[in-house]
Amino acid sequence: MRILIVTAGSRGDVAPFTGLGRRLLEAGHQVCVAAHLPFVDLVTGCGLDHRPLPGDPQELIGAKARAASPAEAHAVTSAFLDRLADGVAAAVADGPDLVLTAFGPAALSRTAGEATGVPVIGTYLAPTFATREFPLPGVARADDLGPERNLTAGRALLAQAGALQAGVLTRLRTRLALPAADASPTGGGEIRRVFHGFSPLVVPRPTDWPSEVEVTGYWWPARPLGWRPPAELVDFLRAGPPPVFIGFGSMAPGQGERLGELVKAAVTRAGVRAVVQAGWAGLSVVGDDVLAIGDVPHDWLFPRTAAVVHHAGAGTAAAGLRAGVPAVPVPVMADQPFWAARLHRLGVAPQPLPFHDLTAEALGATVTACMGDPAYRRRAAELAGHLAAEDGAAALLDHIGGAA
Repeated sequence: MRILIVTAGSRGDVAPFTGLGRRLLEAGHQVCVAAHLPFVDLVTGCGLDHRPLPGDPQELIGAKARAASPAEAHAVTSAFLDRLADGVAAAVADGPDLVLTAFGPAALSRTAGEATGVPVIGTYLAPTFATREFPLPGVARADDLGPERNLTAGRALLAQAGALQAGVLTRLRTRLALPAADASPTGGGEIRRVFHGFSPLVVPRPTDWPSEVEVTGYWWPARPLGWRPPAELVDFLRAGPPPVFIGFGSMAPGQGERLGELVKAAVTRAGVRAVVQAGWAGLSVVGDDVLAIGDVPHDWLFPRTAAVVHHAGAGTAAAGLRAGVPAVPVPVMADQPFWAARLHRLGVAPQPLPFHDLTAEALGATVTACMGDPAYRRRAAELAGHLAAEDGAAALLDHIGGAA
């Protein structure tokens, strides 16, 4: 079977699909991942075909930051989404037998599938159906609002997401000669088959979700074929006790210098060694006990660290859980407060430190508190053992039907 995986966004929106894609490939399917061009090496390096989608999300963030008004920022986003819509439609029209779509481009993927007669299955990395049991990721408050307010807030968030894409979706449907339809990313009034790629141990499946919606377990990113760790990193790890990892992924672009000074001061205060990942912020720190690195597979690096300081994006939070090391979550936006709160609730992290409250003093104190309480590491190791027994791809493979 020819399977097209459609995803859009940052590296964290792409990496889990390399692992899912490899499992599908091993089951005998042909697999292509449609993602933005900056991720071509990430996809092809894992042995998968890549279909470029228009636009660069990092450039989009910069363009929106430079916008002189909200109206200009909205116009920039709409233009980006229009190009993305055309790219998704072209990829789906290229002849796959099945489309697996991430949440962000789901409405576009389903529209393209409707136009071509190709079935589309949702493959989402975060909870995306409103529930009474917790506020959805992205709701302003990550703590429990109570059953009815959780449900109302979740529905409002999904309606907002649909409204953001409404104009783009209308234009796409017109170009594809389709009638008007609901823009909701979850499929409007019609329930579709959706698989969520996170562990039920981290977010249990809500009892009020539709039966067609599943929580499978994580789809772990694949390690690039033939990858070897940089010698400088290996030497640094061998030269002393396990370091703390510090990275903010795709967050805070352009703040590398400010964050670098802050991180260096925090590391000194905490008295730890650190591996600092540049990310989109361009974070760089120089010091005897600090090593700056580029992209390194988290499944290799994180088990070699004492703790991980990160923005609590879904993928990085999951990688820390898999490694069995405690976390210091520094959420910035979107779904990150949700995952940060989950890490704390699971007992693997202290109280989250919001990015807007980040100082050298606060970060140093939180790192010290995290490493000073052995309960965090014990709970992290225990949870990692349970996660290792899960097979998140199995349910999806069974649904598709195994080898072609």
